[in-house]
Amino acid sequence: MFKGFAETTPGDRLGIKDWPESERPREKLLRRGPGALSDAELVALFVRSGTRGRTAVDLARGAVVVAGGLRGLLDLTREDLCRLPGFGPARYVELQACLEIGRRHLAERFDRGKPLTTPVETSRFVMARLRDHPFEVFSCLFLDNRHRVIVFEELFRGTIDGTTVHAREVVRRTLNHNAAAVIFAHNHPSGEAEPSQADRFLTDSLVSALAMVEVRVLDHLVVGDGECVSFVERGLM
Repeated sequence: MFKGFAETTPGDRLGIKDWPESERPREKLLRRGPGALSDAELVALFVRSGTRGRTAVDLARGAVVVAGGLRGLLDLTREDLCRLPGFGPARYVELQACLEIGRRHLAERFDRGKPLTTPVETSRFVMARLRDHPFEVFSCLFLDNRHRVIVFEELFRGTIDGTTVHAREVVRRTLNHNAAAVIFAHNHPSGEAEPSQADRFLTDSLVSALAMVEVRVLDHLVVGDGECVSFVERGLM
């Protein structure tokens, strides 16, 4: 739950139509690309219209501030988002649709039969899938002998501070997919991506279990709030 906007006086503020064309969010995006827009300007494209004395950008900027940032705004429940001036069920649906488009855009790069290209791309994918879970999720990318993606699966779900992973089930799913290699990933709902001692012990156990069936563990990624730590890059594997 959050507090609403403070009351403001309309004053003589100009509407967006009165702004120089190059500074209007839509025209600015077309001229300079989406990266040139602020968080408020991007959200304003969904708000579309303002209220008396407040432009769509004003409403969007206030919403971002109240929610504690862009991510906070996108994480709001439908009820909380609809309480914000300029928002409602239609805006909620549009924002959720955009989020899902982004997730599927990333997922398409990991369709069956496509090889993994870079560690950065893999990290972005698992972050998009796991970062916003309020509980721990242990997942796996199953790969063939040319490191092409077979499938991504969420194998175990736990609580806010841990989850139980069964090596026997990991091996069973790996054999079921006829995978030659795997990449593990799990999230830390606390936002801290630093691998714990338990994470290291689990990884060593899974590496040993899968070695018995000649399957390689290429990496284990730990997802926090805005970052992803690789066991390989840390020299932990």
